[in-house]
Amino acid sequence: MSIDRGTCLTVTGASGSGKSVFLRMVADMDAAEGKVLLGDEDRTTMPAPQWRQKVTLVPAQAGWWAPTVAEHFEEKNKTTATELARQLRLPEDIFSRQVLRLSTGERQRLALIRALVAKPAVLLLDEPTSSLDQESVAAVESLLASELERGLVLILVTHDPAQAERLGNQTMHIKDGKVLPA
Repeated sequence: MSIDRGTCLTVTGASGSGKSVFLRMVADMDAAEGKVLLGDEDRTTMPAPQWRQKVTLVPAQAGWWAPTVAEHFEEKNKTTATELARQLRLPEDIFSRQVLRLSTGERQRLALIRALVAKPAVLLLDEPTSSLDQESVAAVESLLASELERGLVLILVTHDPAQAERLGNQTMHIKDGKVLPA
């Protein structure tokens, strides 16, 4: 499979079919057979942390290692992060809040922001809107559409067929750990 810049590949399938494992393999977090290339760069030719700067995974439940939201963002990225938070309909004081007091939806949107400020070439998203209301889903999809216009490659795992239709240029369906023919 090949994915061009500015393209969203939506990955669908039943729970437990292997969608999240697929994302982890692309991100070089799980063992995988075959080749994964970013342009001419082979995943196996660089250390995993360097690969993950270019190919970033936002899991369904992102990790949080510090008590406040602000501690998860470098100072140089705070202006961009604040603008993205505004676009994603987060409260103005979100960066001063305690992570433990955030809703699941706030955490999902902040994890997306954390990934986007790093400016990866490829963004892997695992159910990024599963805990969001319709207005927040629309805000996330609008932001992702803008990022796609700028050339981001997006691989999106979703259970929402309407979302796959709205964002996807290519679709892949996984069943029992195998990619089904289109």
